Amino acid sequence: MPIIVNLDVMMAKRKMSLNELSEKVDITLSNLSILKTGKAKAIRFSTLEAICQALHCQPGDILEFRECLE
Repeated sequence: MPIIVNLDVMMAKRKMSLNELSEKVDITLSNLSILKTGKAKAIRFSTLEAICQALHCQPGDILEFRECLE
């Protein structure tokens, strides 16, 4: 998939655990884990906004597009 989720990178930079982010964003651990591992098929803008507020970052810090070289 050409969309890469760098949530784990931003969490590490902010020294925030999955549990702490889950509480701040009010999203279940399982859904946050799916997003973190890149297995999510979609993300709501409201969820992305809450994550960005909690991590003090921009959406581009979390989501990245990489061209497929096939």
